[in-house]
Amino acid sequence: MQLKINGTETEVPVAEDTPLLWALRDGLGLTGTKYGCDSGTCGACAVHVDGVLTRACQISLGELRRRGVTTIEGLAGAEALHPLQQAFIELGAVHCGYCQSGQLMAAAALLAQTPKPSDAEIDAAMAAQLCRCGMYPRIRAAIHRAAALMAESAR
Repeated sequence: MQLKINGTETEVPVAEDTPLLWALRDGLGLTGTKYGCDSGTCGACAVHVDGVLTRACQISLGELRRRGVTTIEGLAGAEALHPLQQAFIELGAVHCGYCQSGQLMAAAALLAQTPKPSDAEIDAAMAAQLCRCGMYPRIRAAIHRAAALMAESAR
């Protein structure tokens, strides 16, 4: 099956009823999208489908015809980190790192819709992203920092 993954038309060598999570990890070797709960509740497998935050464990390849998928591997360009990645590093918003890709993808979806979010908007957008290490205050600060970095680069 052909899919557009991270901007590139890609042949995905698995059955159409395969969850996107496993197609990415096992079929394409894109292991940045993590397996967490397999029920869509933890957010570790978050990707963007046509720009919309989506749980990769909850959608099959057959549902993705003519749609674009962006994974953590496609968040930034080849030359530089995404401002969110830079901010997460600067502010130490990662402890074990297991939820990091899902957190980053959720935050990127938020900033695409709300370039200068309030604490309440961040908390609401990130509420479904589980962090076992409790890094929520640092993640919130990193999202604010990334918003500032993005605003600076837009000038």
